[in-house]
Amino acid sequence: MEKEFDVIALGELLFDFTSAGKSNQGNEIFEACPGGAPCNVLSILCKLGKKTAFIGKIGNDQFGASLRKLLNELKIDTSYLLTDPKVNTTLAFVHTGLNGERDFSFYRNPGADMMLDEKDIDVKFLKKAKIFHFGTLSMTHDNVRKATKKAVMATKENNLLISFDPNLRPMLWESLEKAKEQMEYGCHICDILKISDNEIQFLTGKEDLDEGIKFIKEKYNIPLILLTMGSKGSRAYYKDIRIECEAVPCKAIETTGAGDTFCGCVLNFILEHDFYNLTKEQISNMLKFANAAAAIVTTRKGAIKSMPEKEEILQFYKFYS
Repeated sequence: MEKEFDVIALGELLFDFTSAGKSNQGNEIFEACPGGAPCNVLSILCKLGKKTAFIGKIGNDQFGASLRKLLNELKIDTSYLLTDPKVNTTLAFVHTGLNGERDFSFYRNPGADMMLDEKDIDVKFLKKAKIFHFGTLSMTHDNVRKATKKAVMATKENNLLISFDPNLRPMLWESLEKAKEQMEYGCHICDILKISDNEIQFLTGKEDLDEGIKFIKEKYNIPLILLTMGSKGSRAYYKDIRIECEAVPCKAIETTGAGDTFCGCVLNFILEHDFYNLTKEQISNMLKFANAAAAIVTTRKGAIKSMPEKEEILQFYKFYS
């Protein structure tokens, strides 16, 4: 069966408000940057020439209208980007530290992304993809969690590859136990896990990252695990292969979207290769390219509009290879 889309993602689409200095009156100025982890992944995939679609909800407000317009401009299919008539588009304020690391304040009580319902999930539409990608922000509350799991099970039954990024945001959960439970669900069901160093420690309780990965591999039998470690680079664990790649040197101003960029580049590589027979050389090249793209994004504010073109990534990749 010919697939219409390379990747369909489900989850949050929102605005990240990032600090942009002070006004003449001394008030803090914020820049409205479109984002949301699943759509960040799709946006880099589009830059790399892949066909994508997004499933989610926005509000019937100026933010929602702006986000829909942007996705259409990027050629991300919005057939199932739904508008909630009562609940506003989700917003997040990003507070950035000196090293570019972030802290988030979410305006999502509720937010439109939480309003996605089981009835909004079209199983036939999901069959049109090669890969399905999701995270845990669409699993923080009962309604959207049921919708997410309906989509996940439909893709599993139709033999799509499933990509999962926990994207842990503790402040959005009623308890960390619930967050861990849903992270475990994602690990149990996925074929590709993209996870950060702090999420490994949270999920497994192990400080040593290799020990944490070993625990996850033995418990969930995930074919490909990607570990991101910020300025320390990344690792891939595939079958009995462990490959590590150093981060690309850059002057980071903000890390928003870096992990999503990395994830999207990995999915792009998998779409172009035999997922079940990857070689060490292929995995190494995959990590180098993904690290280069992620590094570029850290030098810019926001995520979706900061995604580099393929040629820019290749030039960056070649320079540091």
